[in-house]
Amino acid sequence: MTISDDDEDDAPAAGPARGKNYITPEGLRRLQAEELHLLRTERPKVVEVVSWAAGNGDRSENGDYIYGKKRLRQIDGRLRFLAQRLKIAEVVDPCRQTNREQVFFGATVTYADGAGVEKTITIVGEDESDFALGRVSWVSPIARALLKAYAGDSVMIRTPTGRETITVVAIAYD
Repeated sequence: MTISDDDEDDAPAAGPARGKNYITPEGLRRLQAEELHLLRTERPKVVEVVSWAAGNGDRSENGDYIYGKKRLRQIDGRLRFLAQRLKIAEVVDPCRQTNREQVFFGATVTYADGAGVEKTITIVGEDESDFALGRVSWVSPIARALLKAYAGDSVMIRTPTGRETITVVAIAYD
């Protein structure tokens, strides 16, 4: 079977307007922990520095004040972003996947490229993807090509160098 396929602007965009923000339970915990850390630890420290720096007089040449205000805007932007992403998050637990023979969200997939080199990736949410760790977003080209495939299936993906066929070697759900 083949399947085809300015400082206040420092905060990343809210993601594609797909309406779905699938995320693993682990990814949700990480986003919640980041939000909590920013609210309870990082932001209060910066507010304290800005308050202290504002009391030192001339704010136009006060590096602590200027940097602190900039950092505060960055933190507030990130907090808005996290709140929005958490609000629309749909938790999908890969451990609860009943059809473990097919690739779905949360699957760890081992595939072989055209040269026979095997690679392993895990399909996760957009907010938790990290290609260096083998965690790819469910909306990435490779994940979209692999979704619904079975072990032994060959799928076509588009790469910067052109189309490539990869073969699913194994599927696992941790």
